[in-house]
Formats: sequence, C-alpha cells, structure tokens
Amino acid sequence: MPAAEFDDLWVVLPVFNEAPMLAATLSGLTETFGHVCVVDDCSSDDSAQIAEGFRDQGVRLLRHSFNIGQGAALQTGIEYALRDPEMMRLVTFNANGQHSVPDAAAMARLLDPTQNPELDVVLASRFLDGTRPAGFLQRRQLKLAVAFTKAAVGIKLTDNHNGLMAFSRWAAEHIHLKQNGMAHATEILEQIMAMKANYAEYPSQITNSSYSKYKRQSLLNSINNLVDLILR
Repeated sequence: MPAAEFDDLWVVLPVFNEAPMLAATLSGLTETFGHVCVVDDCSSDDSAQIAEGFRDQGVRLLRHSFNIGQGAALQTGIEYALRDPEMMRLVTFNANGQHSVPDAAAMARLLDPTQNPELDVVLASRFLDGTRPAGFLQRRQLKLAVAFTKAAVGIKLTDNHNGLMAFSRWAAEHIHLKQNGMAHATEILEQIMAMKANYAEYPSQITNSSYSKYKRQSLLNSINNLVDLILR
C-alpha cells in the first residue's frame, strides 16, 4: 500500500518501448507512491497496455501520437502533475530498471517542506559516497559531461546525466523543456540555475542489468546532445 507521506507527490515516468521492465518498475513504484504518471512516447510494443493495467494502483497513462523524445515526455508528465493542486513534490524516474525506489523516496523526504523548507531540487548522483558506475568508458563519458556542464551552465555537480530527480512544486513550475531529445538533461540544469533554485545531491545506486545497458545512450549520442545545446 502506498505510503501516506507521499500523498502530495507525483512520479513522472517517460516510456518508450520499455515492455520488458515496465511491469516490474511500476510494481515497485506503486508499492510506495500513490500517483504515477506514465508518458508513453508512441511505443511500438506493449508498454501502454502494461501501464494501463496498473490504473487501479494509481497509474495514469498519457500517450504521444508521435515519438518526440524523452525531454518532451518529461514535460508532458510535469504539466499533467501540476494540474493536481495538492501536488507539492515531483520525482522523475527511468523505466529501464536502473533506478531505486528507496532512493526516490529518500530524495522526496528531503523535499518535505516541514523539514527542509528552503530546498527546491534534489539530484541523484552515482559518484557520491564511493558509488560509481561500472565500466571505464561510462565513467569517462560521465566525467566529460560533468566538466562540460560546469563550464557551459555553471552548476557544480558530481553527476549530471541521472534521470532520477526530485522537485518541489515551485521548481517544477519553472521547468519548461524545449529540447525534446536527451539534451534535456543539460537543459534542466540550466533552468535550475536560471531559477536560482536551492539544490542538493543524493547518493544513488544504479542497477546495471543487461537490459538497462542496452537502453543506455551511447557516447556518440552524448556528444550529439552537447552539440544540440550549443547550436540551438
């Protein structure tokens, strides 16, 4: 049964052809969170049908008519969650089985206005407290992205391409993603800086299954994302 402490929270889950892991991801999320918005970015598999099967557990399904990218799916979900006047916290979560529900819950608790009223955003990091991604190439890729983001955006983080994030309602209202593809990861950080939000990082664990490795974006795609931001 979802925890009552999260009655004011929505989880936004962008989905594109995630049928192999979606049921397990939604099962984990709905045990803790009572409001989950799945945004299906025109999947060609059974993702939408799987999500619809969790309607009784608090899952709401939105569907794009065309595949327009994860950034657009996140923006759709954020706008939907903001329609709930009781929503005070929002968590973004990946559907590929990488993220931990306990991590998401801990990050959401940090945004409890009775505990940390001045905190606006919590960002998950794979590099805090001795945690780090497996694989030399992935670590180098992420380190290069962190260095670029610090130079281009001015935000100092240990990990800037982690889809697990938590926002207060005020911060969510100031997120307006225009980068439909994966370049939205840096665009979000730009907007956090622009709104002068108070942010913190939280050490997160990543599950590197064969499926999540398959779904992970390549180094070449990361470079393309940076070019998209530079040329926009």
